[in-house]
Amino acid sequence: MKVGDKVLISPDLTLQKEWVSGTIIQVENNPFVGIVISAETEDRNVFFGREDLFKPAKEEVCLP
Repeated sequence: MKVGDKVLISPDLTLQKEWVSGTIIQVENNPFVGIVISAETEDRNVFFGREDLFKPAKEEVCLP
């Protein structure tokens, strides 16, 4: 995952019932916990946590 990628953010971070979509704004290699990702949602909230709390958002393809 890299800056600018669309991701889904775990309910463990957002305290919502569903995964929330966001955009990665920072990727940090923390020597204590590993990869830490910061992602911003559409309503400008920023969530950060270990890489396993995020998953890539799948692009929906509309076919005619």
